[in-house]
Amino acid sequence: MKGREPAKVEIQCPACGREAWLVRKPKYDGFTKVGETLTCALCAHEFASESEVPFRGSRQPQVFTAADRPRPVQVFREDEKGRMCRYCAEYVVNPFIQRCGLHRCEVQATDTCSHFRPKENDGDKPDPLDDLLN
Repeated sequence: MKGREPAKVEIQCPACGREAWLVRKPKYDGFTKVGETLTCALCAHEFASESEVPFRGSRQPQVFTAADRPRPVQVFREDEKGRMCRYCAEYVVNPFIQRCGLHRCEVQATDTCSHFRPKENDGDKPDPLDDLLN
């Protein structure tokens, strides 16, 4: 048997006003199936098409509005990224340690410093660490 999504069956019938099940009966022309008859299981109200059927759960209650949504969280200021040791001209990287050439101490790429000096970008030489850190 094919794995297909089960059809929705719970409806809010507009004719009787109660929660009911949708009955799907096939329509035949001879031995050829030509469609389905959609009716309410309680009052036998017939629906013209599936788009007309008021399925339960298709209307979700609107409890919250757009004003209730939280503001997007912004962790870093825009200028803070530019002051990280990673983008400083004095930042020295080797396979064993990351150092500050100005203060001669061990640093991490995400540290910040008040003596920050931006790197001079060589237009023809891409930064080899951009692929790793971004």
